[in-house]
Amino acid sequence: MSVTALSLGTAPLGNLFTAVTDDQATAVVEAAFEAGIGYIDTAPHYGVGLAEERLGRVLATRDRATFTLSTKVGRLLRPLRDGECADAEGFVDTPPRVREWDFSAAGIRSSLEASLDRLGLDRIDVAMLHDPDEHERDVYESGYAALARLRAEGVVGAIGAGMNQSAMLTRFVRDFDLDVVLCAGRYTLLDQSALGDLLPACERRGTSVVIGGVYNSGLLANPKPGATFDYAPADAALVKRAQALAELCETHGVPLKAAAVQYPLRHPTVASVLVGCRSEAEVRENAAAFAHPIPEELWSALGASGLLAE
Repeated sequence: MSVTALSLGTAPLGNLFTAVTDDQATAVVEAAFEAGIGYIDTAPHYGVGLAEERLGRVLATRDRATFTLSTKVGRLLRPLRDGECADAEGFVDTPPRVREWDFSAAGIRSSLEASLDRLGLDRIDVAMLHDPDEHERDVYESGYAALARLRAEGVVGAIGAGMNQSAMLTRFVRDFDLDVVLCAGRYTLLDQSALGDLLPACERRGTSVVIGGVYNSGLLANPKPGATFDYAPADAALVKRAQALAELCETHGVPLKAAAVQYPLRHPTVASVLVGCRSEAEVRENAAAFAHPIPEELWSALGASGLLAE
């Protein structure tokens, strides 16, 4: 299947850190389509199902052949019980539900069925194991085999895994027949650690890569003291490095955000760059950054400066 090189992440539509309205969420998805984005990624985790529900209301108005959709498995959702308190895990104003880890065959099938119901769709193109950091054994014992069966049955078109680390993804690529991995934050202008393990493994196996977290949660979007790196305050050394990147980009007439969002696609395994947006303006800003011309001299200068790995 094909995906657009720029894709939409929907964690913000699940009220990540800050609430958005239903109308704002709809406007984000519509703006993404207008910008030529045809690949959308979501997950039950985002807003405890809220992102899938909001996304589904927009996708119901679209020709199913005009977009590619991925969602994730590994967390089942259930209603809150009387007196039970839920951990929102960074999401606000969410439905009264809780997440429960489940990488069993039955759990994965149930997760996909629930996602289809929330999305109001008849199929999901790509299903990914989601954040199995503490559940690697479950992936080896049941999770991967369950996804592989669903792919063989034609329930999903492709399978993969999505994480914020590269080491476990590399093991999965080495040991399993995955079509795609989604790696967040580990192949960016500030963190090229995936270049040491995951990307070479994917190149050998022919596994496609989607890169998320290209702004490392904020520092590469606005490099200043107080900015966040991987959702925590960035230390002074990282801020200084991000500012040096911005200054070098500026000497070549390139905004730092443009370099950040385009950089991952320089690797041959990377099929798409995923950006999360919470407003129409953010969609337009990301699309403009993605389209901004970048001279080859900038990449050479970044390498020569030592700010970028070879």
